[in-house]
Amino acid sequence: MNAPLVIPDIAPPVSGSTLLFPVVGNPVSQVKAPLAFNALFRCAGIDALVVPLELPPESVVETCRGLLASGSIGGLLVTVPYKKTLFELVAQPGESARLVGAVNAIRRDTGAAGETGGTLQGDLFDGVGFLAGLRAAGHEPSGRKVLVVGAGGAGSAVAAALLSAGVAWLGIFDVNAALAGALAAQLQQHFSASEVVALRTPSHIACDIAVNATPLGMKAGDALPFDPGSLAGGTLVADVIMQPAETPLLQRAAQRGLRVHPGRPMLDHQLPAYLDFFGLPRAARMAQAWLRENHSNP
Repeated sequence: MNAPLVIPDIAPPVSGSTLLFPVVGNPVSQVKAPLAFNALFRCAGIDALVVPLELPPESVVETCRGLLASGSIGGLLVTVPYKKTLFELVAQPGESARLVGAVNAIRRDTGAAGETGGTLQGDLFDGVGFLAGLRAAGHEPSGRKVLVVGAGGAGSAVAAALLSAGVAWLGIFDVNAALAGALAAQLQQHFSASEVVALRTPSHIACDIAVNATPLGMKAGDALPFDPGSLAGGTLVADVIMQPAETPLLQRAAQRGLRVHPGRPMLDHQLPAYLDFFGLPRAARMAQAWLRENHSNP
């Protein structure tokens, strides 16, 4: 059942009632959300459109506040580097967003009568998507030792989700040591059954799973976020980057005989949660059906 993500040949109609969902980031050339969401909208008969919107850091908060005041905006999807920046807009964060202080989805509250209110709500689905994608590929993190490189919005969400899944040990590295330390301390307090540590280096770490949750690998010429050659054989190397599909990190890891897990499943497995959050249950059901058909556990 591949139909939910098959795009019809004709261009989607855009009318005065089309609901827009900007993907806010900088850059946005790498985003895959518009393709997936717009295919689902069209197959579900929903008059809505997801569009990439690159915004400069000096005006991103005020611009997003203005966008969310418009009745034509159904909500915002948030990508790098603004997941933590835009958390300040949200008056009612979900549990995942509150835990790590980051959002990748924002909407205006809808009252009991269906009217748009004034309160901004936000949540963070990266962790949910990453964990579900990992498990769908046959990789169970419970009881494992995991390295997460990157303590930004995506890294924070991934780390929290892995801890909620019961990993035994989680090491966090970030070039900003203070950021990694603060995240490790916060997560250790919340997930006391696991050991959470901030690392001085991502190299030569004894782990079962190593995750890149930084943007490194998105642009040609980027340095590797960590050296897969320093990992033991049998380690699973995962990336959250979706474009390119096979990052230099994953290429290097595969060349060394390590198992790899790409970034695209993280988005695919967030789709139902995103769509439910934005009040689009029909599209959410279609996304769930597509996931069952195309991402079943091997």
